[in-house]
This record gives sequence, C-alpha cells and structure tokens, in this order.
Amino acid sequence: MNKFTINGQSYRLPNSLNRFQRDMYVHLINWKWKNITKDVGIDDGIEYDAFLPERYVDQFPMLYTEVVPAVKSHLLKFPFRIHTYFNHMASSQAANINLFLPILIHPKANAVLSKLNPQFARLANTELDNGYRIEYWDQPNGILNDKNARTGTDTDIAIAYFDHDERLCLWLIEHKLTEKEFTTCGGYKSDGKKAHHDCKRSFIDILNNMNLCYYHDVCQYRYWVITKVNRDFFVNHAKHTKCPFQGGMNQLWRNQLLAFGVEQDSRQPYKHVHFSVVKHSRNSLLDKTMSAYKDLIDNNPRFTDFTSAEIIAAAYSIGDANLDKWIEWYKELYKL
Repeated sequence: MNKFTINGQSYRLPNSLNRFQRDMYVHLINWKWKNITKDVGIDDGIEYDAFLPERYVDQFPMLYTEVVPAVKSHLLKFPFRIHTYFNHMASSQAANINLFLPILIHPKANAVLSKLNPQFARLANTELDNGYRIEYWDQPNGILNDKNARTGTDTDIAIAYFDHDERLCLWLIEHKLTEKEFTTCGGYKSDGKKAHHDCKRSFIDILNNMNLCYYHDVCQYRYWVITKVNRDFFVNHAKHTKCPFQGGMNQLWRNQLLAFGVEQDSRQPYKHVHFSVVKHSRNSLLDKTMSAYKDLIDNNPRFTDFTSAEIIAAAYSIGDANLDKWIEWYKELYKL
C-alpha cells in the first residue's frame, strides 16, 4: 500500500494497480466516501481506503438496497461463502449481486434475460431459489470433486430456466469487475508435485495419461475425466504444445467442465447447461485469455461472453421505472 495524490486528493491504494484498476478504485472510493463513510478499512493490519470498516460489513452497504432482503433470505437457503474481500468496494462478488439480482427478482426478468440468451423462454422459479443461486456448484463436493469450504470450482451465479421447447436448462455465469486475469492453475506450482507430473505435455498426452496432472493424480479432481468425455469440444488443442490450462484459461476450463458435468449427470434435471462470462465494459485485461479460449473451442456457442453494459442495455430497453432506478444507481457506482 502507498499514498497517491490524484486530483489533489490523497488515496491509500495498492502499488500494483494498472491504469484501469486505479481509475476504478479511485471512483469506488469516492463513492464510498460520499455514500457510506470516509473511515478506512483494515486488511492484514494495513489501512486501505477501498475497504469498508468492520462495523459496516454485516449491513451490506455496498449492495443495492432492494436486493438485501433477497440476499439474506438466499443465505438461509444456500449459505454461500462470502468472499474474504466482500467488504472491498471493488468486490466482484458484490458487483455480481448488484448486476443480476435486481433483474432476477423483478417481475419482468423474463423479458430482460431473453434478450441476452436466445434460448431463454422463462425463469424456472421452482428450481434453486426462485430460479437462481449465488455461488453455484453441484453439492456436496461438486461434480468435479474439488469443492470444499475454502476453494473449488463454482460459478458466481446460476440461472435455471425453460427454453422454447419447455426443457429445463441451467445458465452458469462468472462475473469479473477489475480483475486482470482469471484464476490460474495452482497444481503446476504445488510443492507436492512429483517428477512425473509434467505440465509441459500436450492436451492429448495428458488425456492418455491423466496422472501427468497433479490435480488428477494427487487431488483426484475429475477435470481430465470430464474433459476426455468432451474432448471434441476443445477442437483446437493441437495449437498448444503444452497443457493449455496453466494460465487464465484454467478457470474457464473448470467452469465449462462444471457445465458439462451437471448436464451429463443423470441425477440432475437440466437438459442443457451452458457457461458465460460477464465483465465490466471497460476491463479489456481479460480479453486476451477469452480470445485464446474461444480459439481453443473454435467459438463454440456453449461459451458466451457479455459486458455489464450489454446487460444494463437489455434492462433499460424494457422501459420499467423500477429497473431504470436501479440502472442509474448501478451506472453511477460502477462508472458505466
């Protein structure tokens, strides 16, 4: 942390922020000072302007007021893990709730969501919690066998819906705000790796001998088992001479595998499951990884991406006063 003077104002900020992140942090801090408090928050004994003081955390002041009761009710039904930095103004988890819940709990949710997903006909209100779940995975350990209280594969929000053929489907969505990369693979850096764990081997090599992957051999995660069943999806794997999932594509891969796993599990009711990423409209930092992933899967429509501005535009097109009120609030908070 360091103090930076910007437009004559002093801000306590991390040293490693790029231009977009610093711009968003300063904006979010100004919003916090105006709407919540000018008091600093503390992380690991260090004062930061972007953190909320501890006394505010349980009040959810960073959430849109009208969704707070729904969040509290949802926590009773599906007690999802509140992220460590949920009390940070740049919390992607909080931003995800602020983007999707005002739509999902609105009577005109179907009209908005159908503009974003052409297969979407209507929300499946009897599934999950009125058709949605925050931090979704296939309980208890996840279809990928990697889920525990601290880590593992989940998506920021899942939406259950009926398509135009009345089939029950599931839409898994990962949301990013200021992040400059998706979660990378920790297995290839693990101190527990043995000599035979070789991340430099190709996609096909690992499929033929899954024990080359630390995650499969030691952790017994089902990543490569599900990948093998769906190997044709990763059609351009030969462009990569080593495992393509060491960097940011790791999170995209795992979320896609979660979609495949849920769809292909006979215990699940969903006939089709697809995966999307939603990112802040001005965050271009993730574009390189998403472009590489799209190339790997040859632009398969089972993976799609949106910006927050596109979702806001879909909601605005409905012409509803309550949605418009939320839209103005969201645009001010997240500088759209």
